[in-house]
Parts: sequence; C-alpha cells; structure tokens
Amino acid sequence: MIPAHIVDEPPLTYADSFDIPVLFRNGPANKPKRQWRTAKHEAWNASDGFPATDGWYAPTTTWREIIKAATEVGRDVTPHLQNQPRYAHGELVARVSPLYAYLGAHAVTPRHPIPGAEGRRLTLNPVYEHGTERTAKNAAAYRVGMTMTEWACRSLLGLGQTHHLELGGPIPALSNTFKDPKRTLPDLWGRHEAEEMYWLIEAKGGSVGVGELRKGWAQLEAGSKILSSYRHRIVLVGASVRPGDDLFLTIDHDLHSGEAPLPPAGSGAGNAAVDPGNLEDHVGDSDDALMGAARAQMLAYLALRSAPASQLRTVPVPVDRASRHRRSGLTTPLEDDDLTLAMRADAREAALRIESRTLRAQIRSRGLDDFLTCRIPGTEVHLGMSRELFAACARLHEEDLAIAQRTPGLRAEDQPALDQGLSDEDQEVQRLTLRRIFREQQENARPRLRPLLRYAYEQGATSDWSDLLRRPQEPKLDLENDEDLLEAATPETYLAVSRYNLPPARA
Repeated sequence: MIPAHIVDEPPLTYADSFDIPVLFRNGPANKPKRQWRTAKHEAWNASDGFPATDGWYAPTTTWREIIKAATEVGRDVTPHLQNQPRYAHGELVARVSPLYAYLGAHAVTPRHPIPGAEGRRLTLNPVYEHGTERTAKNAAAYRVGMTMTEWACRSLLGLGQTHHLELGGPIPALSNTFKDPKRTLPDLWGRHEAEEMYWLIEAKGGSVGVGELRKGWAQLEAGSKILSSYRHRIVLVGASVRPGDDLFLTIDHDLHSGEAPLPPAGSGAGNAAVDPGNLEDHVGDSDDALMGAARAQMLAYLALRSAPASQLRTVPVPVDRASRHRRSGLTTPLEDDDLTLAMRADAREAALRIESRTLRAQIRSRGLDDFLTCRIPGTEVHLGMSRELFAACARLHEEDLAIAQRTPGLRAEDQPALDQGLSDEDQEVQRLTLRRIFREQQENARPRLRPLLRYAYEQGATSDWSDLLRRPQEPKLDLENDEDLLEAATPETYLAVSRYNLPPARA
C-alpha cells in the first residue's frame, strides 16, 4: 500500500509550467548519475534547432505543450474510424490518460539554479510507484517515451510534423526498402525546416538504460544506411523517470551529410514548394501544408464531428493567425495573450447590447473568430479547431471514405474474412499492409485534392458552424472567462486543460 506519510489531499492549484532537464550528447552512454540535479545546466534560448554545444539544459514548458504532443504522436488510426468517428474519443483517451494517471510534479532546488526556472519538475506519482503492475508500467513507459519525444522534437527543437517510418519514409524511391519487414528501423521521421534536412527519430521511455539506448541507436543506424544519400540527422530520445526522481531526457544525435531533401511530396509547377515546418504557419500559401495540417488533425476532427451537440461550444480567438505563429513551443497560452484578453473583454461588453441572433456575426466583425471545441470524455482536455480547418478536414474525410469504399481489401465487408485464422503477428502484418495501401491511395489523390481542400478551407471562413456540422443549431458561443481552464491556441487549433486537474504535486 502507499506509505502513510504520503498525505491524501487534492491536487494543488498552480500554473502548468515545468522544467524538463535535457542532456544532449553525440551517442548512447551510461545513464547519468543524477546529473539532472547536480550538473550546471545552461539556460534554453529557444533555438528552434540543436544547441551549439552538447550538455545539460533545463527548458521550461507547459502541460498544454505536453498534452498537445500526446494527442498528435503515434500511428494514424483515422483510416480505421471512417464509419465509427465516435471511437476517436477513445483513441484520444488512450493517448492522454496514462500521463494523467501516472505523472505528478514536485518542487526541486537544483545545485545550480537557472534564473527564470519554475523550480518544479515532473515525476512519477505514488500510484505508479506503489500500486501499478509491470505490464501497465511498460505501457505507460511507451506512452511517456513517445509523448516526450514528440515534445522534444517539435516544441523544443522546431521539427515539422512527424510521421511513422513504417509507412515508407521520406523518399518515395526508397519506400519499399523502408517497408522491408526484415529490417528493424526507428519509429518516426520528420523534415526540419531550419536545418533543411530529414530527421530519423527513435523514442524510448521508462527507466531507460544504456542497453535499450544502444538498441535504439542500432535502429537509427539501420535507417541511416537507407537514407545515406540525403542530408539527415538521427535522433534518439530517452525519456527516463523513476519513482521519487525527476523526469529527464537524453537526446543522442548524429549528423550525416548528403544531398538536400526533396521538395515536399507532390510539389509541382503550379504549387509553391514551401517547406512546411510547422504546417499551420503555412496553410495560407501552401496547399501541401494545408493538406498536412488537415491530416494531422483528423483525430480531433472526428472527435468534434461526433460529439453530442450539448458538449460543443465555440470560443473566441483573434482572427489574426500571425499572433499565434510559432515563437516558443507549438502553442500560445491565452491567459498571457494581451490581444486575446482585450478583444474578449470588448466582446463581452458588446454582447450586452447585441441581439443573441446576430451576436456571432457582430463578434466576427470585431476581429474575433470562434473555434469549435469540446471536452474529450474521460479526460480533462478540451480540443478544438477553426472553421476553415474543420471544413478542410471534412472534405479530406469524404475522400478517405471514398478510398476505403473503392479499394479492395480496405472495404469494411472485406475485413472479417481476412482476419479469420490468423495469428496476432500475422494480423499485425496484415493491418500494416492495409495502412500502407491506404497511404499510397491518399498520396495518389494529392494532385486532385489540392484545389478541393483549398476551396473547402476558403469557404469555411464564411460558413456557419451549423452548416459545417450539418445540424440545425449553432453551438453555444462562450464569451465567459472560465478561470478553471488554462487555454492555448495555434493558428488553426485550440487546446485547454483544467487548472485543477493537472498532475498532482507529491506530498
């Protein structure tokens, strides 16, 4: 049982900021001897790339950034949810709930304090330490590893959208080699805008030792041999945490010279070859960035589309998307955004004088957009998006449905017979094959879909939510200042967490 000296009390109320110790080095080595506490850490200067020198750093982040990473990393399961969009909620719960269940926070006084640090770090809570069986710990370690890897690569180091390598990798001509089932390859790949190179990424989580890191490094080297002609970086992230201690990261990396990356997939003469980076920053000038952003948010779209009307609301954010472009991390906390606060206050005052039936239009005329959002059942997380991105996702979803219905082997009626009598391993191979077929069909449709998604995105800007949702009533426009929520936004998405249900502090 949990020892008696651990007081049973509700979580403390505090802002959702934490310091994450990060050790950069040029290859796997032994786990550092509590250097995450004793070493002199350098301040993190939001370089949007690798620091100039290896060593210890202690960047500060928010729980919102971590949850954003959790909801977006992992296999794209949306092809399996074409006819059952309500199950998108279940997938989001699976990605988020282990973090809430097993992570806590504690105050830390490092030997060499960094000016401006929060003095609070993530750790494992007593439930994990005293009451969780090994299998559940392994599952939690996987989720922590993938989440913190996504956070490190995207929020900290400025990588663009990550993709699972199992679907073929960044170079079409090398796709079959990356798909070779005999090769043990890393988890993810991405394209770094500022560095102008590909990244191959492997994630490890839990009490990560040097043996596990060396296995991950071998996976990266195997992927590097395939990608050897192109300029790339291999990145191994170990998210290590033990009961009673801090969560810290080791980031082992190596740089490989070669040819410049190919233009983004499908870029042609009529489409600007914009290196997407953070996709949402480029949806206005790149059709491929728009398509990538819609793909990245399909899980959230399905969750919003299938939510009961009573659970939907819209929240006001400034129309000016540039105010939410990447500066530090992926999201902009709204409680510190003076523009949003001022415009919301003005809108609340105006609402007292405006008829309810014209309120939404009047608010939009004042420079505020309203993002659709809902709380994901079973979590303390609220997800949302702009009407433009919602419209683009809806059009993309229609195309995905058509792909599934016209492609033999992907149709729902083809599935039961295929799975009968197969071992678990054979079924996994088959599901992977189907995911690859689906992705190939999606890529083949890219040239035709570019203008369709652009048109949907532009039409969405002037559409009512009732039309986009195909429901008779508009969702409630929420102009209240809900102090229970810590909100954040990107150019096209919204995320909020409950202030009172953050990882509990250890007693």
